[in-house]
Amino acid sequence: MRTRTLRIWGALALFMALPLIVRAQAPSGTATFKATAVDPEAAIKAAADAAKAAAAAAANWRPPRTSWGDPDLQGFYLSLSYTPLERPPELRGKQFYTEEEAIAAFRKAVEADAEVDPRTVHYDWKEYGMDAWQSPVRPNLHTSLIVDPPDGRIPALTPAAQKRQAAARGRNPQLGVATLGNLYTRCITGNQGPPRLPFNHDSESQILQTPGYVVMILQSNNDVRIIPLDGRPHLPQNVGLWLGDARGHWEADTLVVETTNFHHERNWRGSTDGMKLTERFTLVDPKTIRYEFTVDDSTTWVRPWSVESVLPRIEPPLYEFACHEQNYGLMNVVKGARAREAEAAARKN
Repeated sequence: MRTRTLRIWGALALFMALPLIVRAQAPSGTATFKATAVDPEAAIKAAADAAKAAAAAAANWRPPRTSWGDPDLQGFYLSLSYTPLERPPELRGKQFYTEEEAIAAFRKAVEADAEVDPRTVHYDWKEYGMDAWQSPVRPNLHTSLIVDPPDGRIPALTPAAQKRQAAARGRNPQLGVATLGNLYTRCITGNQGPPRLPFNHDSESQILQTPGYVVMILQSNNDVRIIPLDGRPHLPQNVGLWLGDARGHWEADTLVVETTNFHHERNWRGSTDGMKLTERFTLVDPKTIRYEFTVDDSTTWVRPWSVESVLPRIEPPLYEFACHEQNYGLMNVVKGARAREAEAAARKN
C-alpha cells in the first residue's frame, strides 16, 4: 500500500528540508524546481542535514511573544509523517532508532513512495509536488508516533467497545472498509481531527491568535477550531459538536487544549462522545511545533494513550478544499467494497 506521509525526527531532532535548486530537472521552457521536489536522493540528504542543524538550533530557544505577551504560534503548518502510528512488531522493545537507523528507515520509505508507477494508481501525487518527500521532509528517531504506552501500540479495546464494533458490523457489513465508517467520506468533517494524525495529503493548517483566543484553520473540509483561553467551563454534556468543545490555557510556552463534548456520531477510531482529548502545542524552534496529544476514553480503550509528532512551518497560503461532488466517490467506495466482499466469498468457496 502506498504511504502518503513523511517521517518526523521528533523532539530529538527537528528540521526543515533545505531548498536546493537544480535547472536540469525542469522540463524545457518551464520554471526551475527544487531538487527536493523532483529528486528523492536530494530530499533524503536535505532531510538528514537539516535535522542535525535544527536540533542544535533548538537548544535553549524561546518562542517570540505576541504584543499581549502570549507565545506566538501563528503561521502555516504541515502534518505529515512516514513514521507509523504503532510500532511495527519487528521493532518490539525498540523505542528509538539510532541516527543511522532513522535515516535508513526514512530512505526506505521515501524510495518506496517515489517509485510508485502512476499507471497503477488513480493519480500520482508526485506529479503535483504532493508526495510526502516533496514536503519539509524529516526522519524520526522514534520508531512509532505512539509514545505511551511504552510498547508503542494502541491499548486493547474494552469489552464494551468490542461489543459496539461487533454490533456495527452486524448492522452494516461494509463497515469493515475504513472509509465507509467515517465522516470525512461523507464530507461532514475533515480528516485532520482533532486529534491530528499525520497520514493525509490535505494536511495543511493555519494558527491565528488574538487576546483570549487561538484559532486553528484546517485545510481539510475547511474546518475551524475556535479555542477560548479565558477559563470558561465546557458546554453542558448534552451539547455535542463535530470538532468537540475546546478550552485552552498556557503552561509556560506550551498551549494546552482540552476538548470534550464530541458529537455521539463522530466515532474517532471507535471512541465515544465521552472521549477527552488533551493536546499540547509547543514551538520548539523557529520552524517547528511539537504536537502531543492524549486520548482518554475508558469505555473504548483499557487505558489512555499518547502520540507525539511535529508540525513543520510552511509557506502560505491555504488552498480551498474540495470534497467529492454528488457523492460519486462514496458510491464508488460502496461498489468497490461489495466487489471485494464477493471476491473474498468466491475464494472461500
